[in-house]
Amino acid sequence: MAFESDVLARHPFFETFAPAARERLAACSTLREYPESTRVIGEGQPVQELGLVLKGTCAVLVSDADDGDFAKRRIATLGVHEMFGEMSLLTGEPATADVVADIGAQLLLIPHAKLSLELAQNPTGIQFLGRLISDRLRKRAQDERAEIAVENARRHERQARRYRPTAAPGVVPRVLVLNLGSSSLKYDFFDAAKPEVRARGLIERIGAAGARHVYRMGGGERTESLSIVDHAAALDVALRRLTDPEHGVLGDLAQLTAVGHRVVHGGSRYSEATVIDDQVLQEIEQLCRLAPLHNPVAVAGIKATRARLPGVPQVAVFDTAFHTTMPDHAWSYALPRALAERHGLQRYGFHGTSHRYVAKSAAAFLQRSSRELRLITCHLGNGASLCAIDHGRSVDTSMGLTPLEGLCMGTRSGDVDPGLVLFLCTSLGMTPDQVDHLLNRESGLLGISGLSQDMRELEQAAAGGHVGARLAIAVFCYRVKKYIGSYVAVLGGLDALVFTGGIGQGSAWVRARVCQGLAGMGIALDEMANRTPASDGSGIRRISDPSAPVAVSVVPTDEEAMIARETVTALGLREASEVARRVEDLPIPINTSAHHVHLSQPDVETLFGSGHTLTRRADLLQPGQFACEETVTLVGPRGAVERVRVLGPTRQRSQVEISRTEEFRLGIDAPIRASGDLDGSPGITLLGQAGEVRLQQGVICALRHIHMSPEDALRFAVRDKDLVRVKTAGERSIVFGDVLIRVSPDYRLEMHVDTDEANAAELDPGAIGFLDSIQYRRT
Repeated sequence: MAFESDVLARHPFFETFAPAARERLAACSTLREYPESTRVIGEGQPVQELGLVLKGTCAVLVSDADDGDFAKRRIATLGVHEMFGEMSLLTGEPATADVVADIGAQLLLIPHAKLSLELAQNPTGIQFLGRLISDRLRKRAQDERAEIAVENARRHERQARRYRPTAAPGVVPRVLVLNLGSSSLKYDFFDAAKPEVRARGLIERIGAAGARHVYRMGGGERTESLSIVDHAAALDVALRRLTDPEHGVLGDLAQLTAVGHRVVHGGSRYSEATVIDDQVLQEIEQLCRLAPLHNPVAVAGIKATRARLPGVPQVAVFDTAFHTTMPDHAWSYALPRALAERHGLQRYGFHGTSHRYVAKSAAAFLQRSSRELRLITCHLGNGASLCAIDHGRSVDTSMGLTPLEGLCMGTRSGDVDPGLVLFLCTSLGMTPDQVDHLLNRESGLLGISGLSQDMRELEQAAAGGHVGARLAIAVFCYRVKKYIGSYVAVLGGLDALVFTGGIGQGSAWVRARVCQGLAGMGIALDEMANRTPASDGSGIRRISDPSAPVAVSVVPTDEEAMIARETVTALGLREASEVARRVEDLPIPINTSAHHVHLSQPDVETLFGSGHTLTRRADLLQPGQFACEETVTLVGPRGAVERVRVLGPTRQRSQVEISRTEEFRLGIDAPIRASGDLDGSPGITLLGQAGEVRLQQGVICALRHIHMSPEDALRFAVRDKDLVRVKTAGERSIVFGDVLIRVSPDYRLEMHVDTDEANAAELDPGAIGFLDSIQYRRT
């Protein structure tokens, strides 16, 4: 429906935009009529647009727990010129209520991405919208503080009622996923407009006799014999099939939104999926030395796809990316440091796309955020690995420099004594190639059993008394159990254990044997649930005993769906970063946040005397925050740190923030966390003038972060809880990654780093930085 931009000029928010900007917003917006009682957006749904009521009214409805049928209760009525969706522009949160047309409504829907682009250049508009959002954030905070426990329980019940698990979250619009092996090409097509249409294919034995193409769409399957010499020719076959008039899913290849490429090795450089340009492609080629069997074919596939689809964005999704958050003590080998750094000899980890996918899916199934859980994900198949995930971040994984390290697998040995390799070479005279073939192709389940690498065949043989099969299964399960136990220790506890992969999903016997004897860690299975498939067809199910504290789940992996999702996320972050770079000349003050303590009022009184209140010493930049006269001594297992300043006001829970250097002095391994995220963190003893407090948990290394007001966030075109990169100014300019955006009406613009980070960057008082790019955004 046509829309004239002069209508916007009569709105108090949009009149702050220049006429040309209003024209651009009008051109990209949608004018839509909604009949009576039509739902515009549903509670819990993602919000991608700002809605403006032009005619009629809309009701804002929330679920009412007082009604046994969870009826909707009206909390507001939106009239002409009123807006909705502005909160999601800043927070990225889904809708918190239904918006429903009353007797009919005419709405203008403006894409958030385009609005952010125009808004970043409009200080008056930022101020207008910032004040509106600030008022709503303050009211929401007041409402939350006023809620009683009963209402909190009711809200949780409503959320549980609304929850619907899905096996493939985030399937995205018209994305082609490519996964190339040494002699194969797998492809998978996703279309969000038609989620039921998922076309996939496998072309195998490329360059050899007997090549064939298996194509699946819906419930049908077609197989054809081929004669093709290389991966470029295989890609041509796949593209022809996708655009086939009778059996294809695309009218034209130009309809593709993007192509996502699985790239096994991204080294330490790539922590997220990345849009491919010439420089990225060159760096992927340079990493071929670390993945000689995988990266070269990925490079060949990328080059062939770019040649055939020059106008379609290409994205690299790296198997290693998820594990770049591992701390240095987890990825470092005990080798001479200079040698390791020169040749990139470190633990990288693999299967990252699968581990990320099942972690998100398991968290959704448990109605929790993956960023508040301690998870162990077990990808068990012909290739197998485990991953320890602390609050959304991989902190350890079983594979290392190559996929050979870690668990016993189908044909891979997994962990062996390095001296064994030397013995094979020096005493048995084997060449490096022979050793490589032995450990990667002839070992594992196949080598131990002397029978098969297939767990299904081994279970059948073991049931018949085959000694080798029984030993192979025992070794496999023992290795998995041993890694689970070590990762529970690494995480300091466990919230959920997840099984995926062909064996992890398909073998109830393996799951039972792995979990047997782990009740002391809170892991106990419900044997009936373990043997019973999911009833809803999704494959996701909880198999732990209902009384067990650790949730054990089976979650089918879908790496292709995750690659598709990461592909579109990368494109969105590129667009958002381009908007952000338009304000790259806006400075961000950087301050060093030295070690400090936040205390609860009961702990204040224990440390400094009954009835004691904190004494203000100096105000901090953040409104209401102040440094106190009071100091405490931190006492850890190894040593103490004296005169640590207390910051006010008091909090609900006491918290200690230290640097990595102080971790060593104290003998504490503190996780990198956002302030207030304390579950599972180590404890410490605090000494004060009147007594001592022994915290069971609460010591963290603070994730570097930027405080922003809503106006600041709109100006920089970022959202609350985004992770961004910030480039420092000065002679020794560096780029800080993993900088958390924190938005509140009570914040002032300021970036905080700890003393170690400030020293490494040689930051002086008054240092500033500039927004470089957006690294991560919740989807």
